[in-house]
Amino acid sequence: MRKLPGGPYLPAKVPGSVYNDLLINKKMEDPFFRDNEDKAFALLESEYEYIGSFSVSQKLLGMDKVLLRFDGLDTLADIALNGRIVGKADNMHRIWEFDVTKILKKDKNELKIVFHSPIKFTAEANKKIKVDGSSDCLEGFPQLRKAHCMFGWDWGPRLPDAGIWREAKLVGIRMARIDNVYVTQKHRNDAVDLNLNVEIEKASDSIKGDFSWKASVTAPNGKATEYADSPKRIIVDKPELWWPNGYGSHPLYTVKITLLSPKGVELDTWERRIGLRTMTMHVQKDKWGESFAHEVNGVQIFAMGADYIPEDNILPRVNAKRTRRLLEQCVAANFNSVRVWGGGNYPDDSFYDICDELGLVVWQDFMFACAVYDLTEEFEKNIRAELADNIKRIRHHPSLGLWCGNNEMEMFVDQMMWVGTMKQKADYIKMYEYIFPQILKALDPETFYWPASPSSGGSFDKPNDPNRGDVHYWDVWHGNKPFSDYRNYFFRYVSEFGFQSFPAMKTVESFTLPEDRNVFSYVMERHQRNNAANGKIMNYMYQTFLYPNNLDTLIYASQLLQAEAIKYGVEHFRRNRGRCMGAVYWQLNDCWPVASWASIDYFFRWKALHYFAKRFFQPLMISCHEEGILTQNPNANHQPQIKAKIEKSFRLSVANESMADRKLTVKWELRDKTAKVLKEKSQPVKVPALTSAWLDKVEVNDIDIDDEYLSYHLYDDKELVSEGTVIFSLPKFFHWVDPKLSYTVKGDTITVKASSYAKSVEIQNRNQDLVLSDNYFDMNGGEKKIKVLSGKISALKLRSVFDIK
Repeated sequence: MRKLPGGPYLPAKVPGSVYNDLLINKKMEDPFFRDNEDKAFALLESEYEYIGSFSVSQKLLGMDKVLLRFDGLDTLADIALNGRIVGKADNMHRIWEFDVTKILKKDKNELKIVFHSPIKFTAEANKKIKVDGSSDCLEGFPQLRKAHCMFGWDWGPRLPDAGIWREAKLVGIRMARIDNVYVTQKHRNDAVDLNLNVEIEKASDSIKGDFSWKASVTAPNGKATEYADSPKRIIVDKPELWWPNGYGSHPLYTVKITLLSPKGVELDTWERRIGLRTMTMHVQKDKWGESFAHEVNGVQIFAMGADYIPEDNILPRVNAKRTRRLLEQCVAANFNSVRVWGGGNYPDDSFYDICDELGLVVWQDFMFACAVYDLTEEFEKNIRAELADNIKRIRHHPSLGLWCGNNEMEMFVDQMMWVGTMKQKADYIKMYEYIFPQILKALDPETFYWPASPSSGGSFDKPNDPNRGDVHYWDVWHGNKPFSDYRNYFFRYVSEFGFQSFPAMKTVESFTLPEDRNVFSYVMERHQRNNAANGKIMNYMYQTFLYPNNLDTLIYASQLLQAEAIKYGVEHFRRNRGRCMGAVYWQLNDCWPVASWASIDYFFRWKALHYFAKRFFQPLMISCHEEGILTQNPNANHQPQIKAKIEKSFRLSVANESMADRKLTVKWELRDKTAKVLKEKSQPVKVPALTSAWLDKVEVNDIDIDDEYLSYHLYDDKELVSEGTVIFSLPKFFHWVDPKLSYTVKGDTITVKASSYAKSVEIQNRNQDLVLSDNYFDMNGGEKKIKVLSGKISALKLRSVFDIK
């Protein structure tokens, strides 16, 4: 590859990209370090040329048709083979195929691709017809079918890379090929009908004769059954059903279709794994409005997960191993779902394969977000091809829960956000409520379609209505509301809500020099893309904790703020299961090292939120609806007058997101700050499957809120399955006693000891990369054993809320 005009050639990788190749060749600095982003951005104001040479076999040259196929070109590309232009590309989300049958040679073939500047293109296009979108992005970004977040977002850099970002290959076709296979299911008593729609594409119109196929289905136990004579329906007896994580196992069947010529010669194969399940959204009017819940095999599940964004701003660095690591960490935190957000890219096949294996239901946005588009005939043709490519690629996956038209556009277009002309508003309806449903009706009518997120069903009908459809709720964070504001709402399904924190100190060190390590420094602000958000974190900090005395403590406190905020929401939503049926927080991951809403940072370091998620997403969970200072009046100047009058009470609730009725035991204690028990109670509770149950409200008006607290526990038989603590004051006013934290290590087990009440105990090693069975946990004195799942047990450091000062 080389920079045009006339730059020196450098070795290049495919799949790859301009940034990736320049980094490998040490021709650019790390764009994630300090403010190097600006230098990297300027590099994409130029064009880049890729050249490769290859030979082909005589067998390939003897095919009836040979296609040059690119699974991904980012984005504006001119493709030439042996000096002849074979085509152009203008959409990174599409699969591009070009007929090169008459151009290929046996010996040296030269492939040349020129990538044009996305920066210059969007600027020039926007001069002709302005299309607007998120102000966090480069102006004009909706002009190009490229991952929008590559132009910037309120958590990501402006690094609009280019290149051959997915595989390039030659496809030889003898007579015909299988274009795709659509497998649909009809479930009956103890059997499933697999209906096969095999789409055959002939190499040319001149090829005559009837083509046929044979099929095989391999069960999860490895037993294969063959079917001849072009079967259109296959019956699977005694099917093993696919369930989301937490509700059952995730068995996969392999379906293989082999295309046969009129003379019975094998020409092509299509092989995919499927899961036997029914999957839709349960949408039905009820006493609160209208339900909105994933329904799998007839069972309505409570969605628990987070929003997934691209894993790296330099996409060639994303691979199946890295994706598996991230998704396995979702399962480790008891997720059953993920939402693929619409401002990035459609993930690789491996992403969906892994979700199939792990039982993660995928809410799949189409790649349209926070923008308006100019719906010309050319643009419509382009997006129709984009949707067709991705629908056919993804539709067979059992993890696919629904298709969603876009992210946050119905809501904001309804408010005339970004809308420059009334045509642009009309185009919105045409795209998401006519064109997209039309394409899905033809290609995947079995999968539920939802026009936008958030939406109440479309047509600008109160798209963020808390009583219908899905909601994005941001009054906690963007609206500066206290955590307790979550309790004012009983959303049917909240698909975005979030709170920011800083990443671990070691992650901060990766992009800063020592002089940068102040949250209001230029470099720290550059790695905080949400306007004024570092100040917002500090605003919530002052409401909650004492002022941290150094950056490392500030980071710890910020992560506790984030975790407590999302916990406050999720526990409330789960307490109201049936009315609310989804809590998907923003966001799971980062695409670079940054202060953000993520629960796992760019280097896979778990923030406090991810450990909290492991607890508040566990199938059996106890939570507490308390009344105290936070829920009533946190003003310190009023406290002497209100302390005696303020309501001090708690009501415990048990959520059972499992498929079995449970007989459980709840225990609670009122304790003083040393963890000494002042009052306690134990009671049995029956919680039917897939419900939540409230216990009676308990008044504690005589409690000393600055010196006493509540601890609570849930037991399944004698096994402790969930626990927590709550104070009725604010952490900054509570009279903490030094818990004198200490630890011992034996094998892969850390035993932590505390002499008194310790809130949010953190265990870190030198590299801050430990993954533990639990972390950021509360202790009522005593000891707690923690398993080390990964990372080195070296130079451990322990702290708790006592240390925030």
